[in-house]
Amino acid sequence: MDDHLLGWLKTLDEERLTLILANRPDAIAPPWPRRLDTLAQRLGNGSAISAVMRSLPLPSLEIAQAALALGDRVDVETLAGFMGVSEAEAAPWIDLLSDHALAWPDGEGRIRLAGALARWWTAPCGLGESLSHYLNSWTVSADALRALARTLGLPNGQKRQTVAKISEALADPGRLAALLERAPEGSRRLLDEFAWDGPSRGVDGGRFVVPGSPEKWAGDHGLLFRPSWNIAEMPREVALALRGADYHPPFTPAPPDLATVPVDPEAVDHLMTLAAPHVVERCAAMLENTAKIPLPLLKAGGVGVREVRRLAKDTGCDEDETRLLLEICAVARLLAWDDAAGGLVPTEKFDRWRLDDAAARLRVLLAAWWRMERSSLRRIDGRYGTVLGDDPAGILVARARRAVLGVLARLPASTACADRAGLVEAAHWHAPLLDRPLLGECAPAVLEEARMLGLVAYDTITDLGRALAALQVAGDENDDSVPLVENDPLLAECSTRALASVRRSALFGADLTAVVTGPPSAELAELLDRAADRESRGAASVWRFSPASVRRAMDAGCSADDLLADLAEVGTVPQPLEYLVHDVARRHGEITVTTVACIVQASDPALLAEIAGHRKLGRLGLRLLAPTVLASSMPAARTLDALRENGYAPVPVEDTGEITVRRARIEEPQGGRLILLPGGRVAEFEQPPYPVLDTPPDPREHARRLLATEEGARGAGRTWAVIGRMASRLPTAQQSLLGFVVDRGVRAAITLADGLTATISHGELRGGALDAWCEEAGDYLEFPLADIVEVRGTFV
Repeated sequence: MDDHLLGWLKTLDEERLTLILANRPDAIAPPWPRRLDTLAQRLGNGSAISAVMRSLPLPSLEIAQAALALGDRVDVETLAGFMGVSEAEAAPWIDLLSDHALAWPDGEGRIRLAGALARWWTAPCGLGESLSHYLNSWTVSADALRALARTLGLPNGQKRQTVAKISEALADPGRLAALLERAPEGSRRLLDEFAWDGPSRGVDGGRFVVPGSPEKWAGDHGLLFRPSWNIAEMPREVALALRGADYHPPFTPAPPDLATVPVDPEAVDHLMTLAAPHVVERCAAMLENTAKIPLPLLKAGGVGVREVRRLAKDTGCDEDETRLLLEICAVARLLAWDDAAGGLVPTEKFDRWRLDDAAARLRVLLAAWWRMERSSLRRIDGRYGTVLGDDPAGILVARARRAVLGVLARLPASTACADRAGLVEAAHWHAPLLDRPLLGECAPAVLEEARMLGLVAYDTITDLGRALAALQVAGDENDDSVPLVENDPLLAECSTRALASVRRSALFGADLTAVVTGPPSAELAELLDRAADRESRGAASVWRFSPASVRRAMDAGCSADDLLADLAEVGTVPQPLEYLVHDVARRHGEITVTTVACIVQASDPALLAEIAGHRKLGRLGLRLLAPTVLASSMPAARTLDALRENGYAPVPVEDTGEITVRRARIEEPQGGRLILLPGGRVAEFEQPPYPVLDTPPDPREHARRLLATEEGARGAGRTWAVIGRMASRLPTAQQSLLGFVVDRGVRAAITLADGLTATISHGELRGGALDAWCEEAGDYLEFPLADIVEVRGTFV
């Protein structure tokens, strides 16, 4: 924990603390802190700070890097001068760092930075460690320090004074320039390489011991230091002096200009209302297809191109759309691997998903795309990656997607991006820690995928896309669902409006066609796809009925009366279509085909009649096809076992008629459905029946609670005294562990006298009770110390 951060937090009022907690929801995630020292520990966590930095724009990170280059304590005036800007220009970005608890003023008005920032930039602005770091190192002896002072013409004194004088001399550009005038030829070029392309570079160690060489001269004058034989480093002050007084680190307070063009908002809304219902409808059709024909995976993982094209043809999608929807459905847990089927099939979640209203189904798909760690349409070396294959970029792809869509969301209404290269630059300004080449690869794919989902039209963001881009919570790809996204009120409103124009009725013609003038609802499209062939799609979709299409519906178990009743609910059925359905129904089933697992033959008809009527062989489903031929519905191996168990002596016969002897094969247990995870991994699918919507923490409530709490932790002596007196049922070692739950917030499992158990952490003593976070309850609860009979350590 940073004591300076804690001291600053204690000076804040409720408004300022609320702002920090609103910007840092990670700091008040359960178990939420109840003391400022615990909050300071959360705010200074390295992983949390890394996540915050990814959300900050470029100028704030440039300011942080410059402050690190000048030291961990620098005043605003010095920092602004180093950046080459006025204090007024630098102040907003310093305030932004403070609002995220990455920087804060100390009592002397200087800026302090979070310790994790220094670990992020090992060489801020391309500058190395300070001179004092090298001069105070154990590798520099007192004799070497005095020799360096003599070489620089400085008087010797105490070590601290000598270090300060050497640092002052080498940081002065004028004195350094005068020193370089006496340097051997090539010294300036050598030092400039370190100053601009350093601070650490590989060198020829032997050159540092050759008299008269630039390397030896630079080392003797304290301009370069060697931590190892072939590595040399330049101190920060020397590099800044060589760069000159005119040097300023890069500072870009304004995002790059992005060329835009006006667009018709009604045309954008129209395309959104066409794309949104289409994606829901095509997802349902694709999943229905995989239920009939499981989708196999390649040996190396992922879905092959041939299967993608087959699925696209079967469902009426193009290949790009099929690639996108397959990956979205896998992330949404609507599609998963099944061992028994030998391929990808719809999951139980799909059964619940298709019973939801269309807007809820759409939000599930959008939430999956928002957290998906692959880009379906990103081209690498001109080629698409394997569908559902492993993507080395992983989470970076998801961040690039959010950055690109975020730039479009910041554009004024009714304006479209007219420069995709400028879009990449703007996205990099808002997310500077993302790799620019990766952004360049992902941006075109993001725009195309968003267009298919109704989030973008004419390179401008739709209302649906704006609602999605506004969500700070994205979730992880391995989450089964993200309730905060799927149930967001604004996204729910926009998704309902995007699907408001769907058509739930069709115009049936005497030429055996059905026309839907607009985007069909998923239910209407499923009905028409079941009994007719789609001929066109777009502003109006056309289906045509034929004997083959009607027979397909009846093969799926639909009767003539049921089919006509379903069609009558969505339109007026003409007489020719009614005649067609009844004519197909009349001929349907004239010929039957039965599956036979194996054949049982014998020369004695009486023996076969006896076997067919045997009560204990009923499970075989034996049917007499001829006096000497029985058909069994069970495989040959199981039929053989059943006959032998009941006193018969059958032998297996190959298709060639030869008798063979086989070894019994132990059947492996068939598992349930499995979820496909990134990289071809699978995991058991366990989905709760209904997602639970977690309430986001209220920053103001937590700020008020923290400020009302007594500052600082209670003394350790009081903790041990109270626990030793009140928790008398516990042995000494367990009392100590309970003390760590209070003083250090460690995690432990406790058992009460009535047999109840709980996993607790972040405890406080309140009278004779322990007030601690209970993981099972998801809240702070009080446990009487006298009732605790056991304390055990737990490991995450």
